[in-house]
Amino acid sequence: MKDNNDMPGHLARRFQQIAVAVFLAEVADAGFDLTPVQYAALATIKANPGLDQVTLAGLIAYDRTTITGVIDRLVQKGLAERRASSRDRRARELEITDEGRRTLRKITPAVESAQRILLRGLSTKEGEELMRLLRKAIAAGNDLSRAPLRDVQA
Repeated sequence: MKDNNDMPGHLARRFQQIAVAVFLAEVADAGFDLTPVQYAALATIKANPGLDQVTLAGLIAYDRTTITGVIDRLVQKGLAERRASSRDRRARELEITDEGRRTLRKITPAVESAQRILLRGLSTKEGEELMRLLRKAIAAGNDLSRAPLRDVQA
């Protein structure tokens, strides 16, 4: 390898830096204060009402010990709430609030814009190929992650 630009890890880190910066800028321009992880958590809570924090962490490939802080911020912002689990007294179920639903609805155009900006240097076909290759590489390395992506457990 000649330099950092020949290393997939370096390029992945740079793309992540750009992705976060673009997301934050687009979301802020739309009048919202939500990070990419908070957005992913909120959208996943909406799609899976009543899930617990451990399951949420697995679904968004986020560290189980630090997901609590993400949920704390969503609760503080009035976008989600914790409820005692009806199945396990030790667990807390997560629910999206009406404000959380409104936020997701209103923030969607900004999130979609951020995704388009990330691929703006590529043709449609190249963007699709990049997405296919990213999914393939991530799937192959998922078990190597400190926070692997997990399916909802039935």
